[in-house]
Amino acid sequence: MRTLSESPYQSTLRQQPGIMVLLLCFLFSPMLLNAQGDTTQPAATDTAAVTATAEEEAAPEMISPSISLTGIQQADNSIIIKAALKAKANGQFYQLYRMKLQAFAMNGEEEIPLGHVITDGTGKALFTIKNDSLPADAEGKLNFKVVFAGNKMMDPAEEVLSFKKAKLEITPVKEDSLMSVQVKLVDGAGNPVKDATVGIFVKRLIQPQKLGEGTTDENGEAVVEFPNGIPGDEKGNLTIIGRVDENEIFGNLEASSVQPWGVAVSNKSVEQPRALWSSHPPLWMLITFIVLMAAVWGHYIVIVYELFRLRKEEPHTEPQKN
Repeated sequence: MRTLSESPYQSTLRQQPGIMVLLLCFLFSPMLLNAQGDTTQPAATDTAAVTATAEEEAAPEMISPSISLTGIQQADNSIIIKAALKAKANGQFYQLYRMKLQAFAMNGEEEIPLGHVITDGTGKALFTIKNDSLPADAEGKLNFKVVFAGNKMMDPAEEVLSFKKAKLEITPVKEDSLMSVQVKLVDGAGNPVKDATVGIFVKRLIQPQKLGEGTTDENGEAVVEFPNGIPGDEKGNLTIIGRVDENEIFGNLEASSVQPWGVAVSNKSVEQPRALWSSHPPLWMLITFIVLMAAVWGHYIVIVYELFRLRKEEPHTEPQKN
């Protein structure tokens, strides 16, 4: 029986529920498809982000090296630039060896190439430059730049060095038994430089030995006494060095001279006589030592011998009396 308020369509759906299920699936299928599409798309985006992050973590971190420069103006009108290349990794500094460093002279925006040097086992390189044709800026300064181009594991690096032209001269003077070293310091224009500290050294195997220092006067001159009794080579020659270190305007300057003011010291090994202060003791001392040691240890040898002899002897047994 169909009620009065029930339509023919409702009656059909009530009698056949399968049709109702099909209609519901047809109506809600677009929503399900959109939901599936929305769910799949963020998953793909998350996978790409994870892949990119993994690639960034797998890529090695670049090393950032640093360059330190020291310039020394020589008395022969040349300039020595000492460069050191190092890098910090895992909290420690490492000297970078077998790396190519290039040097340039700066003339405004222009860079004049001066050559390249490969760092040694300690990460250091030495540039020797002639001072004759180097350009100076408006303030009279010489400007240099040393560049490391970098590689697959290290970033590029560069460092700039600037100082004004100057010249240091030393003159050894000997009067009777008194020896002294006269020094003179002038700038690039030949004007004397006053109130500059100049040290006097002698060349040694590891590093120079300082003997004294002086301060230049208004004429750019100073006198430093030279002591006696300094060991020299086999001919008594000494390499005397005058040096200005880390001047605020002129940087480092150096001049040297060879003089026979030292005590001759031969590098050849000479056999020393038998004596208490030599490595070969006197014969009487050696013989006395041997006799004393033989007397002391002889007692122990005799005691050990007697113990073995007594051990080998059989005990004597007396016959029993009836």
